[in-house]
Amino acid sequence: MRAAGLPREARLRRAADFAAMRQGSGRLGGRCFAVRYRPNGLGEARLGLAISKRVSKRAVERNRIKRLLRESFRRVRHQLPPMDLLVMAREQAAGLPGPDLLAEIDALWRKLPALKPPGDAATMAC
Repeated sequence: MRAAGLPREARLRRAADFAAMRQGSGRLGGRCFAVRYRPNGLGEARLGLAISKRVSKRAVERNRIKRLLRESFRRVRHQLPPMDLLVMAREQAAGLPGPDLLAEIDALWRKLPALKPPGDAATMAC
């Protein structure tokens, strides 16, 4: 049986990948997370995480947030377009329970440009 982990191909690993996300990428934000995204041309979505000590001094708390983010990404990764995603946590994320964090990141995944339903246009049909 294969493990339910996140394969290496689905992660941003190189410093150059993270640096590329700082330039020319789209942005989404919520109360606890900020997401940067850009197309990658690799055929699948990749995830990068940036959870700094500013979010929480306790490593156990930062690791809990990372686990929740990876789990959420695992569930939707096959529905996502081929793009690189960099998720950065804000200080408010440390104090919230897991279900609240999962609800927010799931809402951000749905806001990604390629995932918006076609009938979600801002203009009125005549």
